Amino acid sequence: MTAVAVVFGTRPEIIKLGPVIAALGAAARPVFTGQHYDAALVDTFLAVAGVPDLKPALPGIGGTGRADQVSLMLSGLTALWRADRPDAVVVQGDTNTANAAAQAAHYLGIPVVHVEAGLRSFDRNMPEEINRLVISAVADVHCAATEENAEFLLRAGTPAESVHLTGNPIVEATRAILPSEFARRRALADAGVTGPDFVLATIHRPENADDPDRLALILAQLALLGRPVVLPLHPRTRQTISRYEVPVPPQITVTDPLDHARFLALATACTLVVSDSGGVQEEVTVIGRPLVVVRNSTERPEAMRAGFALLAQPAEILDAARRLLDPAHLARLAHTPSPFGDGHAAERIAALTLAAIHHTPAAAEPPVPVLRAA
Repeated sequence: MTAVAVVFGTRPEIIKLGPVIAALGAAARPVFTGQHYDAALVDTFLAVAGVPDLKPALPGIGGTGRADQVSLMLSGLTALWRADRPDAVVVQGDTNTANAAAQAAHYLGIPVVHVEAGLRSFDRNMPEEINRLVISAVADVHCAATEENAEFLLRAGTPAESVHLTGNPIVEATRAILPSEFARRRALADAGVTGPDFVLATIHRPENADDPDRLALILAQLALLGRPVVLPLHPRTRQTISRYEVPVPPQITVTDPLDHARFLALATACTLVVSDSGGVQEEVTVIGRPLVVVRNSTERPEAMRAGFALLAQPAEILDAARRLLDPAHLARLAHTPSPFGDGHAAERIAALTLAAIHHTPAAAEPPVPVLRAA
């Protein structure tokens, strides 16, 4: 029987690969590395992906330094697949897990399928950028979410026949879990929100969460938005606030981390999202919400060009929010489709994966566009 190892270690990977696992059906062999190890952040996401009882294949990976994490996963996955060799390995995005899994499979001669291939920030200070470059160097099938992602790959010399425009499975993953009106009201009540005019914020990237001065400025800017702010607090951010006694303004309601369904319930109800997450940049385009991206750079310029997001430094949050919340701008967003695909990416990715195994042209429905060099 065909066996496809679908490898993930973090929450965004679990979310985006859930539809791919479903599309592969009996061929899927989910592998959870345990890179994100906090049960409060992981267990509910595994349940949503349809693998609620999946245990980490590599215990002890979470919480280690980046170099140790990649090396331990590389050796661990190599040993795992020498003992039980899959026919192909699917990785997603730009995590340490995806980097290690892609390398392990490549060195063992196993075809590597890269979901969300071709993202580039051109910022080598971003650890994810290095992971993307490594994965692109060893992948056999590149599943690009957008035309721009595909172009980046082609310009870098990636063989045109291996680059496929599939869309991003975040579109179907988000649509599948969009909350009912009852779920939305319950999530609002649990967060202590009494009306729809509020801001939902998430801050977790090292450039923000590990710098107490930068984090304090972000929180101060959130307090100036003139609306209640709900801040589900990532453990990393909570640790910095506690260690350095970073003040949390009274306008901000801190909650525990949210599962994906409750996060989307709040995101669909709020007026504005402020975040440093990569995945949230995609999700807001599906649910039609404006987003201030608090980062130094982004690998998802499509969300910016479509008008859903603005990139801002901490001191620029208030100004970016005012621009996004202009009534004319919001009216345009209401009629703007997501630039990340049509909701059939997982079907295309599954078809391409099986085709790579059997060395046959992919026969997916809808058809899979294959980009050719000009």
